[in-house]
Amino acid sequence: MAKNDLDSLSIEELAALRESATDKLLEKVSARRAELEAELEKLAQYDRLAKKSQAAPVAKGKKNDEKSSDETREPVAKAA
Repeated sequence: MAKNDLDSLSIEELAALRESATDKLLEKVSARRAELEAELEKLAQYDRLAKKSQAAPVAKGKKNDEKSSDETREPVAKAA
């Protein structure tokens, strides 16, 4: 890119330069946005696959319930 001496440009030339820079910036932003949206779409397919493959959670009983309830009971004497 040619280096411009901004002090030597007229107001009209500066305005045209600004408009040209704004247009180019919008063009680049739009292109980058399209790239990012395409990448997000690719990644979203993995999210959909993960949601489909998730099974309903199975309720599990506590393993310590039986043990702790047996330990806390006092022994009962047998009647003779």
